[in-house]
Amino acid sequence: MTAHPIKTRRDGAVLEVTIDRPKANAIDLATSRIMGDIFADFRDDTDLRVAIVTGAGEKFFCPGWDLKAAADGDEVDGDYGQGGFGGLQELPNMNKPVIAAVNGICCGGGLEIALSTDIILAADHATFALPEIRSGTIADAASIRLPKRIPYHIAMEMLMTGRWLDAEEAHRWGLVNRVAAADALMDEARQMAAMIAAGPPLVMAAIKEVVREAEAMRFNDALNRVTKRQFQTVDRLYGSEDLHEGFRAFAEKRDPVWRGR
Repeated sequence: MTAHPIKTRRDGAVLEVTIDRPKANAIDLATSRIMGDIFADFRDDTDLRVAIVTGAGEKFFCPGWDLKAAADGDEVDGDYGQGGFGGLQELPNMNKPVIAAVNGICCGGGLEIALSTDIILAADHATFALPEIRSGTIADAASIRLPKRIPYHIAMEMLMTGRWLDAEEAHRWGLVNRVAAADALMDEARQMAAMIAAGPPLVMAAIKEVVREAEAMRFNDALNRVTKRQFQTVDRLYGSEDLHEGFRAFAEKRDPVWRGR
């Protein structure tokens, strides 16, 4: 493992997280635990509103699990740390937006990390796949998430054949939001992050919680929980200064000033 496998950079309310493990940005147990700590700190830091996760270099976003580390004795089913593999997939109460800036090969667990984010931007040379089938194993998180993100038959083809998608096809199926030139990818991600960070943070948190919790609920049950303020983030939003600030700003024809309270 490199001395610092994960690089972070703060820019106002935006945190950039860069996987930096040459040659391929693969993730071992120690790196996964570091990522979990970073994303938990991001979640709990009231000064941060949006995160961007990307990979170092121009070839790899992340290929997922470090097979060389596994061959050297790093257990595949070991302690991934809080948040599970890559720090995002199982992190509780992650109610802040996360953007994936996919700068290259994104496969296996790397694609599962991207699927754990809220918005995926891709460089025009990025590629996507779930090659686990060729190793005789299952892409577990992707088997749950991918068929809910893109057409069922395309997801099943990826899971059952390991077929690669280029950036344009990934965009066509809705796997990624936008495709950018490689040298413009981070600018695109930062512009997106700045736009989201300028929005009302309590609303962002409510959106995240409602979408996450409603996934396993019937529509009427989920809607009732929203209207009855039974989601913690919704209850906080409806009783907040920011809610009234939004009304006042509209009436006064000015930009609102969001304070997150």
